[in-house]
Amino acid sequence: MRPLLRLGLPLLVIVCPAMPQASAPALPSRETLFYNVEWRLITAGKARLSLEQSREGWQVAMQLDSVGLISKFFHVADQYSSTLNPALCTEIVQLTAYEGNRQRETKITFDLSSHKAAYVERDRLKNAVILSHEIDTPPCVHDVPGGLYLLRTLNLEPGQSRMVAVSDGKKAVMAKVEGQAREDVKTPEGLFHTIRSEAYLFNNVLYKRPAHLEIWLSDDRRRLPVQIRVRMPFTIGTITLQLEKHE
Repeated sequence: MRPLLRLGLPLLVIVCPAMPQASAPALPSRETLFYNVEWRLITAGKARLSLEQSREGWQVAMQLDSVGLISKFFHVADQYSSTLNPALCTEIVQLTAYEGNRQRETKITFDLSSHKAAYVERDRLKNAVILSHEIDTPPCVHDVPGGLYLLRTLNLEPGQSRMVAVSDGKKAVMAKVEGQAREDVKTPEGLFHTIRSEAYLFNNVLYKRPAHLEIWLSDDRRRLPVQIRVRMPFTIGTITLQLEKHE
């Protein structure tokens, strides 16, 4: 479970110029997705991702908890939230992470008018700031769940790709998101016809470590994120989030 959390995925943000698809996203006004997290062929955790629309925009919340044997060795309880404007551009990201003996609190504030992002990370046990800095960003910024919802609005077909700027709040790079193939994926929720896409964030792009990030979206108007997988070297292993149910 620890490799998943130390990847920096909860703080990943995808930034790109304003796009027509994001201005009018084909997303439900309210949705909750429940995932089983598998690592090395065992259930390592549970994840819940929710979206709710308001008059001001969108509210995203994500919760990640370790379970079973993994939790006994390395307990994880992460709570994440982000506030998005109507175009899915992120305004505020907050993460409270309990990971083993570590307790961290991170806040990223995106100033869409000045194109700046302020990043502050605190050690909750020591009540001390670990890292605080500011970076430049494009006008519209998407955090990782927001980026996932953005991907659902792009309707990428196999063979199509989109270049986007990607940031984790510390640096920004250009990365490719590519539609790759149609595949059937069986989950506890049922059998889904999907389109597999890959976001090229690893291998010295945003992250130095070698890995592949793949997302399977249902091949229908809902574009449900049925499965998310991070494939890393054998010494670390593969982490898979698979949809258990959605509301």
